[in-house]
Amino acid sequence: MAGLFSCCFDCARGNSGHVTLKEMPTVQLDTHHMGTDVVIVKSGRRICGTGGCIANAPLHQNKSYFEFKIQSTGVWGVGVATQKANLNQVPLGRDAHSLVLRQDGTVYHNNEEKNRLPANSLPQEGDIVGVTYDHVELNLYLNGKNMNCPASGIRGTVFPVVYVDDSAILDCQFNDFYHPPPQGYQKILFEQQIF
Repeated sequence: MAGLFSCCFDCARGNSGHVTLKEMPTVQLDTHHMGTDVVIVKSGRRICGTGGCIANAPLHQNKSYFEFKIQSTGVWGVGVATQKANLNQVPLGRDAHSLVLRQDGTVYHNNEEKNRLPANSLPQEGDIVGVTYDHVELNLYLNGKNMNCPASGIRGTVFPVVYVDDSAILDCQFNDFYHPPPQGYQKILFEQQIF
């Protein structure tokens, strides 16, 4: 009985015994995994300079979706990469550690062209490039339209990746998308959110 009164008195004094839940981290570009000449601004959402950067969350769930907005054209690429990717070497896609769409519409992995966007669908300044990944295949969307340009081959734990050079500026959207994710795909979840 004394424990009950103690609990009531503690609650009245503001000592409810409740544990404050930690806020889940935000998916953004990871300043600990970027090229030496890369600049990340806008709360980890904009990349400029020269080189690449991966996001701070791996793609653990089955079907992930994320977007990039081309703010300024130049040399750029978007896709997925492992933490072993050389983020100082532009363009990415030259080795087994990255699978990327390049600004010329080609998709590269391990220095091999895996696919190519239709000729009349090259991304321009202001366009939104959507990326889906399901642990087997990467697919690309331009302004919400499926480009039917699948590519595969990368192995291991992968992260969203983006690189820039020659005055390119890209913004990353890991939530609050410009276009709805395709059926069955969703924003990137941290591992704690999956379980």
